[in-house]
Amino acid sequence: MSIISHHKFSGTGVALVTPMLASGNVDYDGIDSLLAHVQDHVQYLVVMGTTGENATLTAEEQRNVLSYILQRKPLEMPLVYGIGGNNTEVVVSQARQVLFGVDAILSVCPYYNRPTQEGLIQHFSAIANASPVPVILYNVPARTGSNLSAESTLALAANYNIIGIKEASGNLEHCMEIAAHLPEHFSLISGDDLLTVPMTTFGASGVISVLANVIPAYFSAMVQQALIGDYATAKTMLLDLLPLNSMMYAEGNPAGAKVALSCLGICQGYTRLPLVHGSRSLTEAISQELIRLNKRWPSLIGR
Repeated sequence: MSIISHHKFSGTGVALVTPMLASGNVDYDGIDSLLAHVQDHVQYLVVMGTTGENATLTAEEQRNVLSYILQRKPLEMPLVYGIGGNNTEVVVSQARQVLFGVDAILSVCPYYNRPTQEGLIQHFSAIANASPVPVILYNVPARTGSNLSAESTLALAANYNIIGIKEASGNLEHCMEIAAHLPEHFSLISGDDLLTVPMTTFGASGVISVLANVIPAYFSAMVQQALIGDYATAKTMLLDLLPLNSMMYAEGNPAGAKVALSCLGICQGYTRLPLVHGSRSLTEAISQELIRLNKRWPSLIGR
């Protein structure tokens, strides 16, 4: 077990999409383009999270994508790898085998089983005790059907190999309860792009973002303004993102992000079933919104 400062994961982390070809195969050239697009602007990478479509990639594909990115990312840029599931024994086994170069793992609440809070605590404790790298919890009740309570989060934070939580419950009071009692080694990380700025006002260290795939310079600049207390600028930038953010999820995540990346010429917009390629109407709407944002913020959009 290695203790790594939670400060390594402050600012903007990007939940990388996994570019794909029309054939359904992973598009490694697209990964290269995506890394070139984001790496100068974000503080760390998150690979094989929900936005990376990890649910529909085989275990071998997941390892291959991770290995490819580890070989090509900037050496000094931290990387978080998604390892989660609803079979504790399997997740523990995967955590033990994490590749060299991974700085932390992101582990989502078990889905479908709907465990009790005690079950969630035991699940994450088993992962943290087995993992050779620190663990960031991921609470996203809309996807998993279970909510890790603030009390359970803080109980888990007593384990020094659990260094933070990506909070995507959408419940600001819940997040405030965590923030009010944060241990020094533990970070509260926004899991919702639009809640990042308000969450920084009560102690969030940043975000693991979907939009940072698309507009990394803009999004990271907004987060940095919030973190230094320039909330007037951060608010203006945040409110200008409302139309684009809603488009990201209109036809499922990461379909919207991949459409936006295709509009920018970064990679193609293909997903794997049961997700489908964004519709023509969504593509046109996203394209027009990117043009609007580029006119407003030309130095930060780059289109």
